[in-house]
Amino acid sequence: MNTLPPVVHVAVQRPFYSTLDYSYDPTQGSIPLGSRLEIKLAGRTTVGVVMGSSPTPTLADPKKLKAITRLMDNEPILDAHLVELLDWAAKYYHEPIGEVVFTALPSLLRQQRPLNLPIWWQLTATESPTELQRAKRQLALYEWLKAQGGYVSEDAVAAWAGNGWRVTMRHLEAKGLVASTTLPPAPLEHIATAPHLTLTPQQLATIEGIQHAITQAELKPTLLHGITGSGKTEVYLRVMAPILAQGKQVLVLVPEISLTPQLLGRFRTHYPHERMVCLHSGLTDQERLQAWLQAQQQQVRIIIGTRSAVFTPCPNLGLIIIDEEHDLSFKQQEGFRYHGRDLAIKRAHMLNIPIILGSATPALETLHNADSGRFHYFHLAQRPGTAKPPSVQLQNIRGQTLRSGLSSTTLSMIKDTLARQEQVMLFINRRGFAPLLMCSSCGWSGQCEHCSANMTYHARQGKLICHHCSVEKLVPEHCPQCGHHHLVTQGQGTERLELVLSQTFPTIPIIRIDRDSTARKGALAERLQQVHEHPTAILVGTQMLAKGHDFPNLTLVVVLEADAALLSSEYHARERFGQLLVQVAGRAGRSDKAGQVIIQTNHPENPALVTLLAQGYTLFARQLLEERRRWHYPPFGYQALLRANAPELNDALDVLDKMAEHLQLFGLGGVILLGPTTAMLEKRAGRYRTQLLLQSANRKALHTLLNYLTHTIKQLKFPANTRWSIDVDPLDLT
Repeated sequence: MNTLPPVVHVAVQRPFYSTLDYSYDPTQGSIPLGSRLEIKLAGRTTVGVVMGSSPTPTLADPKKLKAITRLMDNEPILDAHLVELLDWAAKYYHEPIGEVVFTALPSLLRQQRPLNLPIWWQLTATESPTELQRAKRQLALYEWLKAQGGYVSEDAVAAWAGNGWRVTMRHLEAKGLVASTTLPPAPLEHIATAPHLTLTPQQLATIEGIQHAITQAELKPTLLHGITGSGKTEVYLRVMAPILAQGKQVLVLVPEISLTPQLLGRFRTHYPHERMVCLHSGLTDQERLQAWLQAQQQQVRIIIGTRSAVFTPCPNLGLIIIDEEHDLSFKQQEGFRYHGRDLAIKRAHMLNIPIILGSATPALETLHNADSGRFHYFHLAQRPGTAKPPSVQLQNIRGQTLRSGLSSTTLSMIKDTLARQEQVMLFINRRGFAPLLMCSSCGWSGQCEHCSANMTYHARQGKLICHHCSVEKLVPEHCPQCGHHHLVTQGQGTERLELVLSQTFPTIPIIRIDRDSTARKGALAERLQQVHEHPTAILVGTQMLAKGHDFPNLTLVVVLEADAALLSSEYHARERFGQLLVQVAGRAGRSDKAGQVIIQTNHPENPALVTLLAQGYTLFARQLLEERRRWHYPPFGYQALLRANAPELNDALDVLDKMAEHLQLFGLGGVILLGPTTAMLEKRAGRYRTQLLLQSANRKALHTLLNYLTHTIKQLKFPANTRWSIDVDPLDLT
């Protein structure tokens, strides 16, 4: 007779590339998949999540198998689908399984305490049956619950009903009149229904085409490519309707927290009777947990969130929408380096549900998938009503005298726009007052001691701040090198532009929107409200202003310092430049007023810039795709970036040298190794950064090599205090 104990495979928050096995006593009940356990690891108690089970242990000596300490919750926190998705993600991104699983959980579920949520009681019938007339206590409790709105916490029931209330409540539960739940109801705000917009023929045809595509037996992702202001959100809202009518859930992913309130408002006015939640980094731990659990228990059917919301448990998920699918914010750049868009596509495929990717500037990979027939493709090329795309003017500033980066022609156009009582946006992707503070006598500059970069001068705070490691120091009164008192600035940022414009246009509100001005909670919403309250205003900001915002009275957009990305050696830079330029330009002329965009440049003849403006984003993107095809860059090849960092440069290089040698001994199988070399930003936060790029025309060969590396990495001895990471499908090679 087999007396060996059954085994559960447990993911723990440690750098292990496989699960750990623990035994349990089957007489105490089964251990469901996705449950949290308390276990002993290296003499300490910790939390684990069950990723699978076996009827018998696989260890040669079962006596060495430790037993679980206890089951932490009554119900699993992850369903079978999410367990499968997370297991796939750990394998694809070559990340320790525990790091992946615990990244997906709200922080309160990573802690070593049971999920003891208060019990709420909910009415499940609108009318009391006649037999309650003879059960006075039950009738009284029922009528009180009804008067409270149908949802009441156990504490409130006990305070009102006194001793013995549980017996009475159980009688009502047995009759099917009430039910218990561990969550209060998601709030249903009383918002007036917005009048449905009149759709353009192009929108109607697109909605009909998408609805036909997502009802096919064999589904594939849908790309909705719509110019800025073409009404993509309205298409999302209409396509969702039949999904919601079937009682299913819809998950909407957006790239930035700044977009969630605006999008949530659109969704709430269109679906005022639907409960919905937002998941983003601005929530408290308790708020995030509650929203997560409301989605898990199907109290809400519309879930809107940023990147990590892709892991939200939605047992009845029927549709995923990714707005601004091209945005770099969907890619996690630290820790578990996943791509939210790609994981959403995988999740939709696993569940065989439709997924819609929307953008005015699709990522090259997405556009290539549409061109090759792997994605459905729909194009919105017109703005509704009388709104027209803005006219775009290249302004050659070579040799001109500029005032804080602004030409005399630009200043004149700003003045004319304000005279018409319209709004102007000045876009510069650099916050602070100036990127460089230097001594005019000896040439000293304010460099960061911890990074190979200059510190940015922030005039209002009187500080130099490193935008790479966040180190701050007060601005010196004189040159630290020669003692000279005349320190000067070079270049400009949003803060300097704000100052110059307030001096030039003293009666006009200047509204600056960047990471500094919106750091306080609620500050972004306040500033966006100011934009809507002042029909005549100047907006100054970084790429926070470029994404998804609708400013009806904005008619002039000025793009400053557009050249840096065009001259970058990083092959992703031109794609991002094109996307950002189109998105920024799309803020102008979104109502019935004509919009105009000025791009100040020293290189008006740049071929990529000429193509983008003369022929549009699609041809610009296909030109970049053709270049990538020649170099076998993604999406025509596959890449992974091995990174290492250490306090000493030679130690960081040594890590990757050993990895490269280790991989070559195994056999590269057609994978090309480029490096090791120093990163473009060689030093950051006191640590030197190096990288080794792996490139292959064959995805399987690349992943075979990475799998070998992660499972044999312990054989390599690295210098002390070094760190390394793997980035699969990297989007930032700096």
